[in-house]
Amino acid sequence: MTLAPVPPPALAARARSTGGSPVRDILAVTARPEVINFAGGLPAPELFDREGVAEAFRHVLEETPARALQYATTEGEPALREALAARTSARGLTTTADDVLVTTGSQQALSLLATALLDPGDTVLVESPCYLAALQVFTLAGARVVAVPGDAEGPDPEALAELVVRERPKLLYTVPTFQNPTGRTLPAARRAALASVAARHGLWIVEDDPYGELRYDGERVPWIAAHPDALDRTVLLGSFSKVMAPGLRLGWLRGPAELRRACVVAKQAADLHTPTVNQLAAARYLAVNDLDAHVAKVAAVYRERRDAMLAGLGEALPDGSVWNRPEGGMFLWARLPEPYDTTALLPQVVGHDVAYVPGAPFHAGEPDRSTLRLCFVTQTPEEIGEGLRRLGKGLRG
Repeated sequence: MTLAPVPPPALAARARSTGGSPVRDILAVTARPEVINFAGGLPAPELFDREGVAEAFRHVLEETPARALQYATTEGEPALREALAARTSARGLTTTADDVLVTTGSQQALSLLATALLDPGDTVLVESPCYLAALQVFTLAGARVVAVPGDAEGPDPEALAELVVRERPKLLYTVPTFQNPTGRTLPAARRAALASVAARHGLWIVEDDPYGELRYDGERVPWIAAHPDALDRTVLLGSFSKVMAPGLRLGWLRGPAELRRACVVAKQAADLHTPTVNQLAAARYLAVNDLDAHVAKVAAVYRERRDAMLAGLGEALPDGSVWNRPEGGMFLWARLPEPYDTTALLPQVVGHDVAYVPGAPFHAGEPDRSTLRLCFVTQTPEEIGEGLRRLGKGLRG
């Protein structure tokens, strides 16, 4: 008698309860070359400094191959940490190499923080709407995610204070500069108020800044991490993905010593260290190239593309729609009038060979189904114009 095989144990509850990224799903559906894709948050590949990056890799592989191809310390290569510390200090936040942990993209930094800070059932506060992959990280960690009510200037400090007292959260997660998905920037006064709440009530702030160098208008706003009330309780995340190349998978975390050490232990368990050759190549690039000048060239092109999208939105979107004018970053956020549902409309729009990301998945609480996110940096102004014409046709059916 042959017994039927017993199935293996079930997946962990967190794996069963955490869905995939809707953005990744949309990118898979819209991979056809004829689709003008406003859905992805992809930097423009033609603007990568391919020769500068290639020279950096050639140099480290020719001059220090044994080191470049070897294991490295978990904290990161000293030369890169020194360079990152210098760039951070130059922007108003005194930093040493010892303050910096190099990560495999800033997305890993979020995962390390979740491992170091969160137990299942802990509460995390987020913006509304919120960066999608952060919601994934916190959900996968078993956290209870609660959105902080806010306005066009970001999370409301009084609402935050009330939630901290009532919910006893571990942290507030925010992208205060050119936020994903809305493109908004928190003004200095709002940042100071959030820092003050964190100091009064005992709260970590995770300040994610992947887009901050891509400014097209206005003046730079200092980091929350630089505010006196927040110095001992803010973790600042950075990345080369939007200013050098996302394929390098290089990010970093700057934070207080005890928390940083806990993240080092979490990283040792995750991947031991970020690839040595990528770190050394980035350090070489920073040593012999002017990254700020390169970013300025990229920003000039992105500014033109943002303006092209702003110029065409009025004709593309239905009457009664509203949208913002971001001062930088990669994204524009729009709200259509009732009863438009951007999730339900997406297949119809994709049928016209154009795509966006519906706004609903970006909400931790009740979703706003009339919203959508548009990325304006990947296409040329001419492609943006054509994409908006297709979008208008798709929305009208």
